[in-house]
Amino acid sequence: MFRQVQQVFNKRGYLLAATLFFSQGVLGANIDLVIQDQHGQPLPNAVVELYKAAKHERTSLPVAVMDQVDKAFFPDLLVVQKGQQVNFPNSDNIRHHVYSFSQAKPFQLKLYSGQPKEPVTFDQQGVVVLGCNIHDSMVGYIYVANSEHVYKTNNTGKLTLDIASLPTTLSVWHALQTAPLENKKMITINNNELIIQIDTSTPAPRNTFGNKFKGGND
Repeated sequence: MFRQVQQVFNKRGYLLAATLFFSQGVLGANIDLVIQDQHGQPLPNAVVELYKAAKHERTSLPVAVMDQVDKAFFPDLLVVQKGQQVNFPNSDNIRHHVYSFSQAKPFQLKLYSGQPKEPVTFDQQGVVVLGCNIHDSMVGYIYVANSEHVYKTNNTGKLTLDIASLPTTLSVWHALQTAPLENKKMITINNNELIIQIDTSTPAPRNTFGNKFKGGND
């Protein structure tokens, strides 16, 4: 009798251990992503947007900042949520004229110095390319995410995500991608490690009035 009971417990223990192992493999995982270009070089500041159901309603979002320092946008890439406001202070001792023709948010802040009166609300998802009418070399990007789960790769092009279940879907975007800037590379993840390649091109000299800054071509 004791042997039969022990066999039952051993069998149940084995089934429990197998169930836990299977659950951990399917229901929880740290995903290590490496984003690199066609030459195998890491891509810092690649934007990864994870598509999964939100666990809670979004609260009020803080005002983000896109500064202007030494005739450059700082940061050169700003990631915000759809509906978030962005402030555009001018920390230079010269005036700037910030604008965008991007479909996601066409706007302009005419020639000014210091602090503009009001922040700009980015209420549509997409990529917004920024320029300055005074300084052709200035260019910046605002990535407006539809998901609250959005991240940037580090200097080694790496990113670790905590995924609740597999498979899952994400998108990858980079400012130097050869694909149109409004496009995102869609990826379905089925395992715990993935190398993603984004074809890039060397940035050409900036021309404020070139096609890159015209509506429909950003």
